[in-house]
Amino acid sequence: MRVEGRLVFNNSDQVVQAALDGFGLACVPESMVKELLKGKRLRRVLADWCPPFPGFHLYYPSRRQHSPAFALLVATLRERARR
Repeated sequence: MRVEGRLVFNNSDQVVQAALDGFGLACVPESMVKELLKGKRLRRVLADWCPPFPGFHLYYPSRRQHSPAFALLVATLRERARR
């Protein structure tokens, strides 16, 4: 299938919205669209080519004091991993 044109996005939310609006496929983490998949607003395709995702890995310098922004990032990733 030949496809003309392309869409470029700055964040994954825009990618999901474009898929919801019928513009094509979206490649995003399953956790981001879990409810949309359950509600059948989106459907998973190419499942055989989607390896399992064991989770995020974060590498950072072993300094004692981290910036507040870095601490917030770590806390957010931990919370998402629990869902």
